[in-house]
Amino acid sequence: MPLYELVCISRAKMTQGSMKDLLKKSALTVLDRGGAVRGFVNIGREQMLPYRMKRHMEYHTHGSFWLMHYFSNPKTSQVLLDQLKLDARVIRCNVVKVTDKLSQMVNTSDNQ
Repeated sequence: MPLYELVCISRAKMTQGSMKDLLKKSALTVLDRGGAVRGFVNIGREQMLPYRMKRHMEYHTHGSFWLMHYFSNPKTSQVLLDQLKLDARVIRCNVVKVTDKLSQMVNTSDNQ
């Protein structure tokens, strides 16, 4: 299974419980479809966006940036994106394929 990275911008002024629910929902979507979540990275809460963004009939100037690294098949990534784009707490999201195989991530040298 390839390694993917979900890059997400969510609303800036969310409660901790709402943010926790969003992260849990994203992880469970991957886990329920046979994938594995590697981890989450918080890039910053309530940061200014590079430009004003409109989502769900609202304009946003600030957002919370976070990443999720996970292993799954390509169909799971599309289901995750479709699910997050419908969520009112998410301003923007995108999935990036990091590597195809685990061996490309791990530095294996035969000189040892």
